[in-house]
Amino acid sequence: MAGGRTAAAAVLEVVGEISGMSSGNGCGVFKKDCMDLVRRIALLKHLLEEIRDSGPLDLVTSESSSSKTSFGSCGWWNDLVVAFQAAKRLLSVACSFSSTNSSDGAAKKISFQFQCVTWKLEKALGNVPYDHFDISEEVQEQVAMVRSQLKRASDRYGSLNSRKFFHALSQPMENEGSNGNPEVKAKLDHIPEGIKSVGCNADQTENKLEKVCPSTVADAVSQENGAIKSIDEIKKPDAFVTPADFLCPISLELMRDPVIVATGQTYERSYIQRWIDCGNVTCPKTQQKLEHTTLTPNYVLRSLINQWCTTHNIEQPTILANGKMKKSDGSFRDVSGDVVAIEALVCKLSSRSVEERRSAVAEIRSLSKRSTDNRILIAEAGAIPILVNLLTTDDAITQEHAVTAILNLSIYENNKGLIMLAGAIPSIVQILRAGSMEARENAAATLFSLSLLDENKIIIGASGAIPALVDLLQNGSTRGKKDAATALFNLCIYMGNKGRAIRAGIISALLKMLTDSRNCMVDEALTILSVLASNQEAKVAIVKASTIPVLIDLLRTGLPRNKENAAAILLSLCKRDNENLACISRLGAVIPLTELAKSGTERAKRKATSLLEHLRKLQQHQQV
Repeated sequence: MAGGRTAAAAVLEVVGEISGMSSGNGCGVFKKDCMDLVRRIALLKHLLEEIRDSGPLDLVTSESSSSKTSFGSCGWWNDLVVAFQAAKRLLSVACSFSSTNSSDGAAKKISFQFQCVTWKLEKALGNVPYDHFDISEEVQEQVAMVRSQLKRASDRYGSLNSRKFFHALSQPMENEGSNGNPEVKAKLDHIPEGIKSVGCNADQTENKLEKVCPSTVADAVSQENGAIKSIDEIKKPDAFVTPADFLCPISLELMRDPVIVATGQTYERSYIQRWIDCGNVTCPKTQQKLEHTTLTPNYVLRSLINQWCTTHNIEQPTILANGKMKKSDGSFRDVSGDVVAIEALVCKLSSRSVEERRSAVAEIRSLSKRSTDNRILIAEAGAIPILVNLLTTDDAITQEHAVTAILNLSIYENNKGLIMLAGAIPSIVQILRAGSMEARENAAATLFSLSLLDENKIIIGASGAIPALVDLLQNGSTRGKKDAATALFNLCIYMGNKGRAIRAGIISALLKMLTDSRNCMVDEALTILSVLASNQEAKVAIVKASTIPVLIDLLRTGLPRNKENAAAILLSLCKRDNENLACISRLGAVIPLTELAKSGTERAKRKATSLLEHLRKLQQHQQV
């Protein structure tokens, strides 16, 4: 146990040093990569602290509960340590890298190192046995966010050749890009010995590599002491380079939906649309003024990119290829729909005629409601950035159609990312505040749909959406209130949004729903309260609003589901809070809780029994 705590403390020291690295200074070419990596690792410090403080640091590492191994030698822990070690080495080198004094080859090596470390860290976090530790909800959300960011970064980099990957993680880096800088070497030498030693044994090294790709172990690890082959020996002769014309000049990524601007230059649609939406009137590449902002699909280039991807066995940058959609199992299915008609409609969305735009967006709204195939084809035709642009139009009918079309398109999972990339959230929030009632209802429903992805909960919460949703919850139509409640419930799963909801006045709105004689939204109110009640700020607000008597009344008279949620909320309010326990005892909660413990749902029985046990202990304590 002591050794485990020492190992955890040593890794925390490394993470602390990484967090303190001045990634904003002197990073030059790799400034953004350094800042992203430092920020993500800094968020993991809380995870390591909670692992350290969770009690015994021995973990069950096999199916047998009696088979244990020390904390420092667990495979998942070793993987995590190696990832942090590699990240520290990389940052030390990248922050000292000077493009003026180094070769292009050195820069490429460092770039590849970022690819490797990102991949390794994401995989290592995926193997942590979170259930074995008392990890708080807030920290779990932070880790989930970091894993999501690393996964997206890994997906952008593409797949890794395991031999190059292992070489990149294992080789010393002080000679790659550092120009023999003694300060860099000193930073590397400062890594604690306990950390340096992890994963350096030849047998351990080979075992780790087998997890990546068993067939290449013999190629990557030599027979003598596990020495790594030289970089020249493991270079593959069939390596290929993506043609420059296939990369978007803005994102430098393989284009998915290439479009031509007025100057004749081609860009990825979503990136050039965002450039234009930000008020820029010039071509990013040539700096010439754009005579117009019409974006013309470059079908020839899109076809060439698809052919190149097929030839080199690369994942298509588009979900469609020759009228077929790739499914999650790798197979393809036909996508039916009038592609020509949809593309013509999308072109009309940019018409100067208000009537023509209104007619086109109404038809897009209708088509997007009918089928998944239509949602795919409409997105493929580049409609999403244009629809987002129409959210700010002065024409209320066009605006209403646009937000509803985006809602329909968001039902298809792959479109959620495109909608976020197009910068839709601020405009949706503005509609939520000031649009027509139908537009507000559909804006709330859109936020719910987009918030199904965890990373979007954070973005939406920070956008100012929560106060607008609370206002709709209080003053909207019946449907608007239900849409707002659904969106708020989903957003408040993320710990950081709970405080925002409390400060926006959600508790008074929920209490009003609980005491409404029509009882039309009691379920929704209780469900949201059950999510909020784990937050200390929310607990204080719930008690201050005199919600406890209402919850106890629901224990007596509510439907089975109402009783279950009321008991769960009361239990959250009373944990480690004797004042609240005494309050529910005075208000006569014991009798309905006793009945619920006997005849409620399974969850209700557990909650009621736990509450009764807390009350019994309080009574014993008071008698003493």
